[in-house]
Amino acid sequence: MDIVILILIIAGAVLMVGNIGWYIVFIRRTRDVLSTGKRRDEILLYLGLTLLVFFLFGYIFVAIWGTPHLVTAFILFFGSIFVSVVLLILSKLIQTSKERSIEIAEVLIGVVDARDPNLDGHSRYVKDVTMLLYRHLPIPTRLAINHVSLEFASLLHDIGKLGIPDSILNKPAKLTDEEWEIMKTHPKLGVKILKPLKTFDAISNWIMYHHERIDGKGYYSIPEDQIPMAAKIIAVADTYAAITMRRSYKEPRTHEEAIAIMKDVAGTQLDKNLVSIFMSIPKEELIACIPDEVKY
Repeated sequence: MDIVILILIIAGAVLMVGNIGWYIVFIRRTRDVLSTGKRRDEILLYLGLTLLVFFLFGYIFVAIWGTPHLVTAFILFFGSIFVSVVLLILSKLIQTSKERSIEIAEVLIGVVDARDPNLDGHSRYVKDVTMLLYRHLPIPTRLAINHVSLEFASLLHDIGKLGIPDSILNKPAKLTDEEWEIMKTHPKLGVKILKPLKTFDAISNWIMYHHERIDGKGYYSIPEDQIPMAAKIIAVADTYAAITMRRSYKEPRTHEEAIAIMKDVAGTQLDKNLVSIFMSIPKEELIACIPDEVKY
């Protein structure tokens, strides 16, 4: 076989192997609250993977047992390039769609936060801190949690406050026991609000349990082993944001004060390992997460 033909076919095969790996990553990235589709969509995705593997075997067969012409070799080589281009376009389109969806969600959640001057910017703040903590987690933990789903869950964690009366949300004084019981229903209300979005079922418990405590004394008294890791992550971010935000009834605490407080409640309110990781994040990175509307 002519050396040029062989090189083209081998190069095409190697590129196809890369395409298969890229496609597997692509499939994994579609398993989030935005991309997860119906059963038939899953079938189509895996059918595409099967076809790519089939084509790869075709390259191998031609390279070992075939007698291809130069034109055939060029077709096979540029066929692999075409698949790469298509995968690149699909990845870019999906990434752009997710970015626009997050931006729209931020605008909508801003309406929720704006109902309470003490919460303005809070949800975006929690989202940014959550994703910063996520990037510092060990690789196995990150792989177990879809980052897009976590981003939406952290952004929408307080959406249930749409169902809380303004008289309670905006009360400048301490809430009564009865009012506090109503306030504690906001995670359940949030899950109820998002219920029509079927793909959000996967993150409902992340939102439901973001106020649970490691010692089991949270809103719904859920034991530690039943609290999703994602909910624990959001709880750490939410706590830091709450401590460092300016409120009408209190001045914001400094970063150092927030870290000290979180260290004290590690193992009781917050997950001890997550707090340890959080404390290793450079102060500058955390400060950069603060939205303009909540800067102190």
